[in-house]
Amino acid sequence: MSSSAVHFKNISKKYGDVTVLDNINLKIADNETTALVGESGSGKTTLLQIVNGLTLPSGGTVEIFSEEIDYENLPDLRKKMGYAVQGAGLFPHMTVFENITVMAKLARWSDDEINERANYVVELVDLMKELLDRFPHNLSGGQQQRVSLCRAMMLNPPLLLLDEPFSALDPITKKYIHSEFEKLQRAESRAILLVTHDMEEAVKLAENIVILKDGEIVQSGETVEIVRNPRNDYVKGLLLGIAE
Repeated sequence: MSSSAVHFKNISKKYGDVTVLDNINLKIADNETTALVGESGSGKTTLLQIVNGLTLPSGGTVEIFSEEIDYENLPDLRKKMGYAVQGAGLFPHMTVFENITVMAKLARWSDDEINERANYVVELVDLMKELLDRFPHNLSGGQQQRVSLCRAMMLNPPLLLLDEPFSALDPITKKYIHSEFEKLQRAESRAILLVTHDMEEAVKLAENIVILKDGEIVQSGETVEIVRNPRNDYVKGLLLGIAE
């Protein structure tokens, strides 16, 4: 594993008497994709949202590239990360181009810088240029998810957070999007934190996997090692039909 992009130190999260995350200690590698895998209620999305400040931890600290998160100053933190969610989360009143470039405009990029970067990311995910003037409701699910990825990558952030970005897609569309995602990984090296409940997707796309259950880490490590040596029956069950 390479150097650390995100470091969770003794992270806990409680809602009243309910513990969602219990003393999580974890390092997320830089320049690699790490998948957070778990069933609903495992705590994986909560852990991701603690990274970008959508959720505050009840205890513990998080470091992003060796700097502790200051939850009082989240705008500067969020400039270092892109964020894409299930269902794309696009602004319905904006065109595709406006959705993709909104963060760059807020960052006061020049028109030339915006156009150059937008053209690059659109080509990376194989999004047709004729779609740029359309609105999200005119796009298919797969096209919307490509737009969401473009928006997340527009500022070329060193950290990309993906919360179940492909789960709503049909199997054929998902296969194509996976291929585009792998092309992104090769084109621009960055730390990617991918939340998914799909173990097959995790094994396909991620160099590292973290398996969560009931707010605790069941097993974490390199994908190849987890596939070869699942720690217990729960992990073995997740790998059924995947491991050879």
